[in-house]
Amino acid sequence: MRLKGKVAVVTGGAQGFGAGIAACLAEEGAAVAVADLKAGIITDVTKEQEVERLCDTVMEQYGRLDIFIANAGILKAGGLEEMTAEDFELVTKVNYHAFFLCAKAASRVMKQQRETHPGRTYDIIQINSKSGLEGSNKNFAYAGSKFGAIGLVQSFALELAECGIKVNAVCPGNYYEGSLWADPDNGLFVQYLRAGKVPGAKTAADVKAFYEAKTPIKRGCLPIDAARAVMYCVEQQYETGQAIPVTGGQVMLR
Repeated sequence: MRLKGKVAVVTGGAQGFGAGIAACLAEEGAAVAVADLKAGIITDVTKEQEVERLCDTVMEQYGRLDIFIANAGILKAGGLEEMTAEDFELVTKVNYHAFFLCAKAASRVMKQQRETHPGRTYDIIQINSKSGLEGSNKNFAYAGSKFGAIGLVQSFALELAECGIKVNAVCPGNYYEGSLWADPDNGLFVQYLRAGKVPGAKTAADVKAFYEAKTPIKRGCLPIDAARAVMYCVEQQYETGQAIPVTGGQVMLR
């Protein structure tokens, strides 16, 4: 119950990493508000008014907001010839621009709380990706948006430190069991197969085997792995502006 009494928001919290992180925070005692397009507090994170309403709703219902997990994201793979301007703009809007909206709304209410509770600290955590740490072949829209988001994390961390708000990113590796990768119609295994991202791959299973072989630990990242990194961000009082890899050794910091 390390988070007893705290209130957290998890965007994109209805499935995948978001659902796993929300469950972990709840198990540790936090009251968790799930925001998603499909469940919980219905929120489109690309719309400023809806993100502001989300934070206001949480404050009305719980009276405080301690942790904001900006997890909602989208991925559309493809090389320069395949990627449309519309898809590129959508990925950027969800993964980069929406994080700005979330950080702006969350920090607004956190600053207000800080005025009446000077000793409290707060956390804004963006669930990024290993693709925010290194380029990704024929996946530039996603990687570019994630690289950009780390720039926002570092900049927000500098701006908000004096307000008692820590801002960090968690950069998970690939979650192969989730729908993002494993959906048989439009998951990343299928997308990457179509895009020719894995040389010689004939099936989605070939693509999965290729990626599993990339990590020394020989498996994908699980929601609990990402959730443990989130817990580190919250509990560590002497760290901000960081992009924490959770990649099974696939990406190692220099």
